[in-house]
Amino acid sequence: MTNVARRLGKEGTLRRPASTLLTAALLATAACSTAPDYVRPATPAPAAYKEAEGWQAAGTDVAPPGKWWEVFADPVLTGLEERVAAGNQDVAAAVARYDQARALARQARADRFPQLGVAADVSRDRVSAGRPLALADAPAYTVGTVGASLAYEIDLFGRVRDSVRASRDDAAASAADVAALTLGLQAQLASIYFDMRGLDARIVLLRETVAANERAFQLTDTRHDGGIASGIDVSRAQTILSSARAELSAVGVARQRDEHAIAVLLGEAPAGFTLAVEDRQLAPPAVPAGLPSTLLERRPDIAAAERRVAAANARIGVARSALFPSVTLGAAGGFEAARGSLLSASNGFWALGPLSAALAIFDGGRRRAGVQRARGEYDEAAASYRQTVLTAFREVEDALASQRLLAAQERDQRAAAEAAEHTRELALIRYRDGAADYLEVVTAQTAALDAERALLTVRSQQLQTATDLIRALGGDYRG
Repeated sequence: MTNVARRLGKEGTLRRPASTLLTAALLATAACSTAPDYVRPATPAPAAYKEAEGWQAAGTDVAPPGKWWEVFADPVLTGLEERVAAGNQDVAAAVARYDQARALARQARADRFPQLGVAADVSRDRVSAGRPLALADAPAYTVGTVGASLAYEIDLFGRVRDSVRASRDDAAASAADVAALTLGLQAQLASIYFDMRGLDARIVLLRETVAANERAFQLTDTRHDGGIASGIDVSRAQTILSSARAELSAVGVARQRDEHAIAVLLGEAPAGFTLAVEDRQLAPPAVPAGLPSTLLERRPDIAAAERRVAAANARIGVARSALFPSVTLGAAGGFEAARGSLLSASNGFWALGPLSAALAIFDGGRRRAGVQRARGEYDEAAASYRQTVLTAFREVEDALASQRLLAAQERDQRAAAEAAEHTRELALIRYRDGAADYLEVVTAQTAALDAERALLTVRSQQLQTATDLIRALGGDYRG
C-alpha cells in the first residue's frame, strides 16, 4: 500500500497518508478471528474390532493401497478398475464440483487483497447562463479524467480470514468427496464383476449339467424303448433336463445385466462392451483390519465430513464478525483537466479515504440470529461426522463378520457338494443296475446341483465381502 501512495505523487505531504496506509495494513495483518478454536469432534473409537477377535489374516504387499484391486490378481479386473476414474460420469461431475469449490475458495481469498481499478472518461459540458452569480455567457468546455482507485476492507475482526478458511475447508471436503465417490465406484465395479464371474461359473456348471442330463435322458429313453424303464422315468428325465436349460437362460439374463452395469460404470454404451464368459475360481484374499483408530485417517468420507465441521466452525466466526464494525479504506488519484495537457503534474489529483467504519445499532436480532444459525449448522455437521464414523465402524464389523463366517460356510458347503456329487454318481450306478428307480436319480441330481450352486454363491460372496472390507477400510487392504 505504501507503493500505491508513492505513485499518487512525490509531495512531502504524502508521507503522513503513506504512514496511515502502512498502519492500516499492519492492523489488517494483526486481525483476529472471532471463530471458536477448532477441535475435531470426539467420536467413540474402540481399541479393537469385535468381529476381528480370533481372526488371523495374513496381509500381503502385492500392490500399493491406491490399487487395492490388484490383491485379487485378476488382470481383467485390474484393466477395468483403471478405467473407472477416467470414464465414469459421476466422477466427472464430482470433479466439476471440486473445481467449483476451488473457484469459490479463490474468490474468498481475493477479499484479502486491495481492489484496484482504473477509469477514464471524457465529457462535454455547458454551464447555465442563468446560474447564480454568473459573470459571463454560458461557456462550454470539455473535461477529461483518467485515474485509479483503491478499496480495501481492513479485516480487524476476521470476517475475511474466516471466510477464506471456511471456503478452503469446503474445497478440501469436496476433494475428499471425489476420492470417496471414486473408491465407492471402484468397489461397486469389483462387486458386480465378482457377481458376474460367479454367474459365469454357474453357466459352466449348468452347461455341464445340461449335457449330463441329456445323456441321462437318452439312457432313460433307450431303457424305456427296451421295456426296462417306465414312461414316468422318461418324463422325470425330461423335466430335469428342461429345468436345467431354463435356469441356464435365466442365469444368462442376470449375467448380461452385470455386463451392462459394468459398461455404464466405465462410461461406455453397453452395446459396444463385451466380456467373455470365464470360469475362473479366484481365492478370496486375506484382508487384515488393523486398528479402529487408523480408520479415521483412511476413509475419505470421514475426511470430507470432518472438513465440513471445520468449515462450519469458521462460519461461526464470519457470523460473529457481523456484530462488530466493518472498517474500509479507500483511495483515488489521477489527472483531470478541461484545458491544457491532461497528463501534466499541475492537473494531478489524489484522495486518501474515506477511512470508514460502519456498525448497525439495531437490526431486530438479525445478526445474532445469524450466529445462532451458524452454531446450528456446526452442530449438524458435527453430528453428521459422528454418524459417518459410526457407520464406518459398522461397515468394517459387518465385513469382518461376513469374512469369518463365510470362510466356515465355504468349508461346510464344499463338503456338502462333494457328498452330493458322490450320491449322484451312486444313484446313477444303482439305476443302471436296476437297483433303484429314476426318482432316486432325479433327487440325487437335484441335490448335487443345489449344492454346487450354493458353493459357487458362497465363493462369489467371499470375493464381494473382501471388496466390501477393503472399501470400508478406506481402500487399504494391508491393515
